[in-house]
This record gives sequence, C-alpha cells and structure tokens, in this order.
Amino acid sequence: MLSRKTKTDKRLARQKRVRAKIKGTATCPRLSVYKSLNNIYAQIIDDEAAVTLVSASTLDADVKTKASNIEAAKEVGALVAKRALEKNIETVVFDRNGNLYHGKVKELAEAARAAGLKF
Repeated sequence: MLSRKTKTDKRLARQKRVRAKIKGTATCPRLSVYKSLNNIYAQIIDDEAAVTLVSASTLDADVKTKASNIEAAKEVGALVAKRALEKNIETVVFDRNGNLYHGKVKELAEAARAAGLKF
C-alpha cells in the first residue's frame, strides 16, 4: 500500500534541500523563519559555530501584536533587524524554512529589509 506524504513531510523535504545549499557564517549568518499556528519566530544563526546570534518572536515583550498574523510578522521582522544591527550584523542569508515566500514570511522579510538588513 502506498502512503502519501503529508504537508509537513513535504515542507521538511524542501527545508532539507535548501539547507544543503545555504550555510550561515560569522560574516554572513542565516536568518531563519519559523511559523507555528500561534506564533512567528525569527533567528539569526551562525552555522559554523552552531550559535543563535539574535532572535525575535511574537512571544517577546517588545512585540505588541500577540497573534500569528501579517502585522505580527512585520513587527518581528523589524525587531530582529534592529537587534542584528545592534550587534553589527548587516548582511544575512534568508532561510524561509521550507515555507512559501508569501504572506507572513514575505512580510517578515520585507520588514527586515526596510529596517536595514541586507539579503
């Protein structure tokens, strides 16, 4: 009997394929975006040292919108860019984590670009 791949399995396959090509370094770390049903998370990661340099999410006290919507994604994108610029991180590689570049992921990326990150 054949088994169908679930939506999550397909996203994880896309994520694995992209991660084989994208690596975050100390000079150009990786901006990773994760969406859950209730929250949006963004991390800037140095893959060589396996450390998270900067993070932001809708769970932070600085974010006013406490939902998983486009306005919250914009706030998280601006906040992660602000924190990155404080740590002298200007250039990153964008990792959409297997999600489509549409909606919340797109708005987070555009807000981070507008706040000063380059990718």
